[in-house]
Amino acid sequence: MKARAKVILLTLTFFTAILAGLILPIAADGAVKSMEVQAAEVAARAEIELGKFLAMALSVSVCSVAAGYAVGKIGVAAIASAAEKPEVFGKTIIFAGLAEGIAIYGLLVAFLIWIS
Repeated sequence: MKARAKVILLTLTFFTAILAGLILPIAADGAVKSMEVQAAEVAARAEIELGKFLAMALSVSVCSVAAGYAVGKIGVAAIASAAEKPEVFGKTIIFAGLAEGIAIYGLLVAFLIWIS
């Protein structure tokens, strides 16, 4: 009986080794394909993130340049009008603040792009 048990155990060991030799390459190939798919998904997400960051940078930069231009023009006019009539200085500061709001709108758009 002991010899028969050894033969059965040896046969099962060879069968398991052969089966493992057949299954492992198939499983490894599936894992490699899975990794390739994951890499493609990561690349697609990175491309979307790059587009989002470019849109954020563009919105902030364009709005900041526009706000700087507007504040520059309004500042010159405010100082010129305040030199002639000092009582209008408070009103002209409001217009300068409204021009600075353009940059805040660009920042708000950037935040909305970031959270989307």
